Amino acid sequence: MSSQLRIGVVGVYHETNTFAPVQTHWNDFQHCFTLGRNAFFDLFEHTRTTMGGVIAASAEEKITLVPGLYTSATPSGIVSEEAAGLILEQLTRSIASDLDGMVVILHGAMVSEQCFDMETVILEAIRDVIGEQIPIAVTVDLHANLGENMSQLCDLLVGYDTYPHIDAYERGEEALHLLVRQIRGEIEPVMAIARSNMLVAPQKMITTKGIMKAIMEEAFDMEKDPEVLNVTVCGGFPYSDVPFAGMAFAVTTNRNEALANHYAKKLADLAWAHRDEFLVQQVEAEQAIRLAMDAKEGPILLVEASDNVGGGAPADGTHLLPELLKLPLRSLIVIRDREAVSIACQRGVGNDISCAIGGKSDTLHGNPVEIEGKIKLLFDGKYTHRGPYMKGTVAYMGKTAVIETNQVTIVLTEERVPPWDIGHVESIGLNPQDFHLIVVKSAVAWISAFGPIAKQVIEVDTPGCCTPSLHRLTYHHVPRSVFPFHFLEKEHAQ
Repeated sequence: MSSQLRIGVVGVYHETNTFAPVQTHWNDFQHCFTLGRNAFFDLFEHTRTTMGGVIAASAEEKITLVPGLYTSATPSGIVSEEAAGLILEQLTRSIASDLDGMVVILHGAMVSEQCFDMETVILEAIRDVIGEQIPIAVTVDLHANLGENMSQLCDLLVGYDTYPHIDAYERGEEALHLLVRQIRGEIEPVMAIARSNMLVAPQKMITTKGIMKAIMEEAFDMEKDPEVLNVTVCGGFPYSDVPFAGMAFAVTTNRNEALANHYAKKLADLAWAHRDEFLVQQVEAEQAIRLAMDAKEGPILLVEASDNVGGGAPADGTHLLPELLKLPLRSLIVIRDREAVSIACQRGVGNDISCAIGGKSDTLHGNPVEIEGKIKLLFDGKYTHRGPYMKGTVAYMGKTAVIETNQVTIVLTEERVPPWDIGHVESIGLNPQDFHLIVVKSAVAWISAFGPIAKQVIEVDTPGCCTPSLHRLTYHHVPRSVFPFHFLEKEHAQ
């Protein structure tokens, strides 16, 4: 074997919300689309991303990194059959020959019109190109739904250890280092996967507190065992209605299958024993507003997880907007509405605007709300992440308009952009600490942006395709025996 190893890297990253009102198309993957070494390095080198970690580790290992296709799209609805086909075609065509190994960067919850488990289809397509003998290391998001065949299709599985996700870079490094060790014959990975029979809302997957912290600490203790190569805790993505959705655990050992199975089952049993701790408590919108008004100091965060952009929601929910417009408190809300942005751009900065905003994707997330205000700013929507989540990467909100009406500042965007980074508002000249109330359309990732400045956090119960009240959604493929459905039905019967 040549001392200069050649390791390929490709990736397709999408978290699919099968309840979301808008389908995901080929064009949605073009915002982050790289093909080949130069494009991959130009976009990701020195960024705090999985891709950046793979690049850094390849330099440390002194191997030749051979990137093919990497593409991603903001979490959204089911991926169209056309988009899935084009991605597979371009991906397989981009894989170089004469590789010693592959790193494949996936989310773990991608669903297309024709397939519940796109990650399996992607890995099978890669195997058809490189064969069965070339080792593959896969990285996944903490919200991955692990498919039934994952342990047969890859040699190594490395998932994020944090939520909010601030360790993607380290997991990219870890995956490549383990892959190199396997190629050099230092380890022989054996993987076991155990499932918890639980569907968990994202709010209960925060890794710095509660039962999820306890589970992660148990996983880290297992990784101290010299025979253990990696322990991956996947909280799962409950908004993908697929038969295998839910919390699962993957343990990879060096040549010890029995130990891998033992540890994986131990984690699954631990989660099940504490299943009641995974139920989410929220307050109704009216009560949330009252609590916010009683608070003496802001910013108060109204967390509207039901319209969680990072979970695939449309970002145009209006359930809280009418209440904000009535309040004598400075408030901030971001709403995606291309039509309203277009009107604002036509009117221009300093002029008045009167139009209906939001509530245009479907009826679940509210109705359009009439506003009258003044256009304070127009912006091209590009900013660079400066916080701990994906630091150095460029985000794009599309054309953006800042409207002031009553005491409410409304940021209208063309694109759906999750509030993962403080640049989400600071890039348009807004200081979040100037507001008493801030609505964040997120489940947990808002912590990376607003956590350090929040004086109080109120979880608001509003309708939407990312509601943590999972019993409100109509599942067709997740078994009703999965927690919490059976538990809630039994409780209701009593």
